[in-house]
Amino acid sequence: MNFELDELAEFLVKAKRETYAGDGTEIEIVERPGFKELVSRDGPWEYRDSYSGYFMALGQEVVRHQEKPVWAMAYAGGMLSEYQENKELAHETFEHLKLALMEVSKDKPFRGPRIMDLKDGFKYFCNVDGDIKDFKGSEVIMKKSKAGARTIFRQNFIGGLIIGE
Repeated sequence: MNFELDELAEFLVKAKRETYAGDGTEIEIVERPGFKELVSRDGPWEYRDSYSGYFMALGQEVVRHQEKPVWAMAYAGGMLSEYQENKELAHETFEHLKLALMEVSKDKPFRGPRIMDLKDGFKYFCNVDGDIKDFKGSEVIMKKSKAGARTIFRQNFIGGLIIGE
């Protein structure tokens, strides 16, 4: 590796805040047809988030250093099946997800914080095993109602360093 892990973590935090979480602009010419892609660049670093789907989505984030892939994360999940017809709730949930993702930290540069109370009765939870080199985790968004709190969104993710020959 011709970079420090701290340097990678700092770039990840910056890039994630500039792209999906920060309402970044989707690029027009994508590497994967049928996917939406958001890109952030800084010097030798490039971050690309490529995903497809709305109520349920699958995606991949790849970081390149000097044009060589060095880190990746795959994720899959979304709205629970009973909420997949409710576009208004999905939109509201994804806006709250973005608030949590803006809180990505250098020590766990994957998704949002472990627990975060959001506005309008939404609450975000993220559980991660591992570190920037090798990790897996899941995130959940719950919403309070008169009947109690209910899970409305769930997603899993996995990733780490890419080490070649």
